[in-house]
Amino acid sequence: MTTAMEDPALSLQESWRNWLFGQALPLWSTAGFDTHRGLYHERLDWQARPVVLPALRLMVQARQISTYCRAALDGVHDAGQQALDCLDTVLRLYHRADGQPGWVFSIGQDDRPADSRRDLYAHAFILFAYGWAIRYADRPQDRQMARQIAEDIEAIFAAPNGGYLDAVPDNGTRRSQNPHMHLLEAYLVVFESTGDAFYLDKARALVTLARTHLIDRRSGLLLEFFAPDWMPFASHGANQVQAGHLFEWSWLLRDFARLAQSSGDEAEWLGATASRLHEAGFTHGCDHERRVVLDSMSDTLSVLEHSARIWAQTELLRLLHMAPHKEALTQDATAYGRAFLRQFAPARLNGGWIDHVDAQGYPLVDYMPASSLYHIYGAGREIASR
Repeated sequence: MTTAMEDPALSLQESWRNWLFGQALPLWSTAGFDTHRGLYHERLDWQARPVVLPALRLMVQARQISTYCRAALDGVHDAGQQALDCLDTVLRLYHRADGQPGWVFSIGQDDRPADSRRDLYAHAFILFAYGWAIRYADRPQDRQMARQIAEDIEAIFAAPNGGYLDAVPDNGTRRSQNPHMHLLEAYLVVFESTGDAFYLDKARALVTLARTHLIDRRSGLLLEFFAPDWMPFASHGANQVQAGHLFEWSWLLRDFARLAQSSGDEAEWLGATASRLHEAGFTHGCDHERRVVLDSMSDTLSVLEHSARIWAQTELLRLLHMAPHKEALTQDATAYGRAFLRQFAPARLNGGWIDHVDAQGYPLVDYMPASSLYHIYGAGREIASR
């Protein structure tokens, strides 16, 4: 059968609809779901067979749950009940599984904790999953658990000088922007799902953290890593910047402005910063000949890695196709949207993807990670809704 990737006569919207709604979502709710355990597989091989791993991470389960709740809400794939059932299984297996507050990082094949660390990134995503479950089904217990997760995050991870620890136990050497970014994303989703200003206040605190610490005043760029006192982790010119995260923050700052109904100085800063991060990432963090977002650059805009991960492509695509620009689709939006399908979603994978490629475009992995679907769907719903 001819696929979207093989038929250049199809519009970009049609190509993405055929691939994402017709192939990728069905693949990961069938071959990608373990009906015996009631959990999602973390990886499939190129033939869509599960890759057995010693442990399953909370983060991956949460990402899949959120994606299928969103897809059900959008009316493009009916696996919402599967996602809710999985959420209930995850609650049983990961929450306080070692008798301590919070959620364990991963469970083994025996469904017992494999890694009992408390990880901020994972907690952000389980909160995100509950946010989408609330919007999809609005079960009272999900509203209660979302609030419990938020309170646990404060109790477990809050740092004395602002922001949060990456994990507990904490090694005391480094902080990262990435879990803070996803926590902001989670709070915005739960706020929009519940209307509870408690979550918007939490989101505003994270935006303030970005304004005061995460975005470097010298370069104007969002840095990846920091010392425990929130100073840049390395000397100027040696700090890592990821264009994909510049795009994610650009999106989230705009989303915060929308939900908070920002005005005045706040609105001006949000808009200017979102635009600056987008422009910096697109100008300096992409290979426009290959039409890919590169893995990383420095805070002096020198490319550090010419390899490319799938998630960064989707964050650029989401921005290029964002709703306010739908009537004026740019040449870049179309070109990068088609390049994605060609380079990262070849027809032979039947809805699967290549997660990471080198500077020549060759795969750096031999499996498909489930965790990419969350990013892909975020972009795909923008593209396919045109």
